[in-house]
Amino acid sequence: MTVTAALRVTRGDFSLDLDLTLMPGEVVALLGPNGAGKTTALRALAGLTPLTGGSIRLDEQVWDAPPGEFVPAEHRSAGVVFQDYLLFAHLDALDNVAFGLRARGMRRAAARDRAADWLSRVGLADYTHARPRALSGGQAQRVALARALAVEPALLLLDEPLAALDAATRVRVRSELSRHLGEYSGHTLMVTHDPLDAMVLADRLVIVEDGAVVQQGPPSEVARRPRSDYVADLVGLNLFRGTAEGTRVQLDGGGELIVAEPATGPVHLTFAPAAVGLHPRRPDGSPRNTWPVTVAGLEQHAHTVRVRLDGPVPALADITAATVADLRIRPGSELWAALKATEIHCYPA
Repeated sequence: MTVTAALRVTRGDFSLDLDLTLMPGEVVALLGPNGAGKTTALRALAGLTPLTGGSIRLDEQVWDAPPGEFVPAEHRSAGVVFQDYLLFAHLDALDNVAFGLRARGMRRAAARDRAADWLSRVGLADYTHARPRALSGGQAQRVALARALAVEPALLLLDEPLAALDAATRVRVRSELSRHLGEYSGHTLMVTHDPLDAMVLADRLVIVEDGAVVQQGPPSEVARRPRSDYVADLVGLNLFRGTAEGTRVQLDGGGELIVAEPATGPVHLTFAPAAVGLHPRRPDGSPRNTWPVTVAGLEQHAHTVRVRLDGPVPALADITAATVADLRIRPGSELWAALKATEIHCYPA
């Protein structure tokens, strides 16, 4: 079965205009800045927000097609794991997982047997009688996942499934979630802000900005060829647009860069912040791109220092703390940036 959705939702000044196709066994990650429409899309698929136009179909089954057809959430073959998990505080883990099964008419004993099986599958066989307040964040996430999967949904919806976890727990639970999703034969849509979650868990990324798709594709392709500033920031690259003539690219915002491979016409250019070298004076030697810069700001970034640069090519540079000390870099410092042409990735716009 295939999920095909033309999601059209208008609320006040915001409009969602998003087409999605989800294949069996595929995990699709929906990413975008706050207010892009990710949660609205998830709620529409779940049946919690009716469409104002378009349609949602599971093969020939119509879930939503305004103005005449609408299947309520409880009658859709969909399981949802919310960001805060929404476990029932008065029920133990076993009855939380059994809840959806009971709501669909399964007898209590059978529902509890299946719930116990699912708790065992997610590694919580010893926590069947634990209440949510006694569970860690990672355990609560697994109970919520078991509850969603126990009803054997055709569509699994994950809303920031790892956002509530601390960094150490997140690494372990991400690995567990990847295994469970790999065993799930239905359709999965995951909303996330975290690029690592998306890269590790998803087969395909769909990037949404202002209610519309700006880019989609396999994680490796999106990471290698970002097409918006949001995506470039997400994957940690500098992104510029320009017009190429041979190996020279005139940037849309002014300035020029030399690339290794000749091109023609509108292009995108990307390069890693770590590829940008900073020098106290104009360097000699192999770099084919050099330009004067003024340091606009510095901040700790993982194990390096990220430097925001103003100048003909305003870019980000990642350098070591030792380099900051050696060059006495501070906001307002005037330096030279250097970038090898071979470090620039150029592709059609």
